[in-house]
Amino acid sequence: MKPVKQREIKKYSRELSLAKGLGWFSIGLGLTQLLAPRWLERQIGLRGDRTGLMRALGAREAMAGMGVLMGDRKVVPLWGRVAGDAMDLALLAAALKSPDNEKGRLTGATAMVVGVTLLDIACARGLQAA
Repeated sequence: MKPVKQREIKKYSRELSLAKGLGWFSIGLGLTQLLAPRWLERQIGLRGDRTGLMRALGAREAMAGMGVLMGDRKVVPLWGRVAGDAMDLALLAAALKSPDNEKGRLTGATAMVVGVTLLDIACARGLQAA
């Protein structure tokens, strides 16, 4: 095998490993949103009851994770994760405008979502290029 092909195979293998990790992360976060929505709301600085919204987001997150882990074409559910990240960022931006919420915690949560979004994009682009 040529060295170039070996590098391509290793890169693809790393992308698949990252995709698998992102899939498990989605399932874990989604289950947390489904099973402990009020706890998670407090952790990220949301005040008030958004349990229904949090559970809906959790269902979407868990399904995206299952799609990444179980799908033959992992690129499609990874781009779905990116779309979900965009929705999450829009909701966090809206929550930051409310004086009732904890700005510091929401800012931290937003930074974490931005970081995961960048991983999602990098992984999806890497697998798409392969």
